[in-house]
Amino acid sequence: MLEPTIPFDPSQFALTGRNFELGLSENPFPPLPSVLDALTSVMAQANKYPEFLPERLPRVIANRVGVAPDQVVVGSGATGVAMQIMQSVMTTGDRIVFALPNFDGYPIMAGIVGMRATAVPLDSAGRQDLRTMAAAIDRRTSVVVVCRPHNPTGTLVTAAELERFLAAVPKRVTVILDEAYVEFVNAANAVDARALVAKHPNLLVLRTFSKAFGLAGLRIGYAFGSPQLIERVRRWQLPFGVNSAAVAAVTASYAAEHELKARVARITTEREYLRNSLLHLGVRVPRSFANFLFLKGPGIASALEDVGILAKTYADGSARIAVGDPVASRAVLRTLRAAARG
Repeated sequence: MLEPTIPFDPSQFALTGRNFELGLSENPFPPLPSVLDALTSVMAQANKYPEFLPERLPRVIANRVGVAPDQVVVGSGATGVAMQIMQSVMTTGDRIVFALPNFDGYPIMAGIVGMRATAVPLDSAGRQDLRTMAAAIDRRTSVVVVCRPHNPTGTLVTAAELERFLAAVPKRVTVILDEAYVEFVNAANAVDARALVAKHPNLLVLRTFSKAFGLAGLRIGYAFGSPQLIERVRRWQLPFGVNSAAVAAVTASYAAEHELKARVARITTEREYLRNSLLHLGVRVPRSFANFLFLKGPGIASALEDVGILAKTYADGSARIAVGDPVASRAVLRTLRAAARG
């Protein structure tokens, strides 16, 4: 099996040796050089407060996405925006529907705001069961979450499946389409999120600059949807809640689009190499459209952790690992190859 021919410099990766943090689906690359320059410049003004309520950042994002500024709300990462959404549309005792397993933040945030969770198991292929999720919506449901790609399996509901689901959801229920990893989805499998929002006023598309853009530490996320729904969410905007570096970092990232795409290509190339190698070892790995892989089976997580490879672990022994660092990939393969030999 041929390894990727894309050259890499190990010094670009913060983790070396036997210890790897692969449990947070982080981008292994530091911010792009031009983004770092922009951040350095803005840090000279770190003694100044950011905008009381963000206006510039929604305009920058709206211009790139192709919607009006009043259709965008920003916050402290996608998690912060998701919390604002829940607070804006729920009342005590309301329900939220999502697939299980899922991003840990959803059940945690549901508990914080007083929502009751209805968790729908994934199907046998590790995909969200949208038909069962739609059937689980009752009169107390106010929010339903669909991840595309799904976290933690990396699987993808099709555009047709998503359309049927949105048509089946009552208009009083807010749908969060979590696209935290959308930049890793190839063009053939992309959906037209703007068209979906125009057709479904109860839909909010949630995105982040933490993953492909490599800005997890800056906590920048956003959602876009109908002006009416966005206005409700904005009422929960935390004053001074978006840092001063956000506008500079996002603007510089958009300007460096070609470099960003090259990095995404390196990560997805490494992802496919690692998945194919793991399949060759007999490890069950669903096809992923994100920057991580879900390794199914008992003992996977413990085998990795025994040698200092930290993964997101699950009750059945499965593990989710971030991809993109070739050194970490080889460490994972060496570990699981040794485990297979017993």
